[in-house]
Amino acid sequence: QVQLVESGGGLVQAGASLSLSCAASVSGSGRSFSRYNMAWFRQGAGTEREFVAAINWNGNNHIYEDEDFREGRFIISRDNAKKTVTLEIAPLKPEDTAVYYCAASEALGLTRMATNYQFWGQGTQVSVSS
Repeated sequence: QVQLVESGGGLVQAGASLSLSCAASVSGSGRSFSRYNMAWFRQGAGTEREFVAAINWNGNNHIYEDEDFREGRFIISRDNAKKTVTLEIAPLKPEDTAVYYCAASEALGLTRMATNYQFWGQGTQVSVSS
């Protein structure tokens, strides 16, 4: 089992930066945080949950939602020793307003599909004012 707790959300102005953190606790014999690929998703009001970024087990590979990658506004990273995953967003835009979720996957490869992530946090709200 993996329990995930997000933090770092809040109300910020457009153009500012924000760092979201996800702290993981892993239970079960032989299991460790480093065996999981991690990702961030987000869900705005009245919209479906969408993929933001994912990072593989050792942090040397990551994928992003295509448009955000081209803009370079999102950076995902992880610290296996601290069992944390971080999502940095800069500069923020009003359309980034959403609940941001951290997720963990046991899949072998990185994936954008939410259905491939077995464990989810409760989410942290990010609200961006114009």
